[in-house]
Amino acid sequence: QVQLVESGGGLVQPGGSLRLSCAASGSIFRIAAMGWYRQAPGKGRELVARIINGGATNYADSVKGRFTISRDNAKNTVFLQMDSLKPEDTAVYFCNVVSTDYVYWGRGTQVTVSS
Repeated sequence: QVQLVESGGGLVQPGGSLRLSCAASGSIFRIAAMGWYRQAPGKGRELVARIINGGATNYADSVKGRFTISRDNAKNTVFLQMDSLKPEDTAVYFCNVVSTDYVYWGRGTQVTVSS
């Protein structure tokens, strides 16, 4: 059984930083991409950042230059370094893993940016 375990969320002041981690355990056949989505209250889920096999990345325009996604292939772990956080970054952040036969989601971790 595949599990995605997220960590690193919390409360931070505007301008601060947080680092999210997501470790995938279990048998995942041929991971094609790992990434993060977020959902703010009253809004739909949106892509934040994604890293695909080979290392190519893409980011939402709203986080470019502030967030950095990285991946430890040996440990099936994906990270999201979030700097210069803004109140509008407040949301539940979900880890996402795409394999050749399935899409996996984490349960989400709350990120709150507030003074």
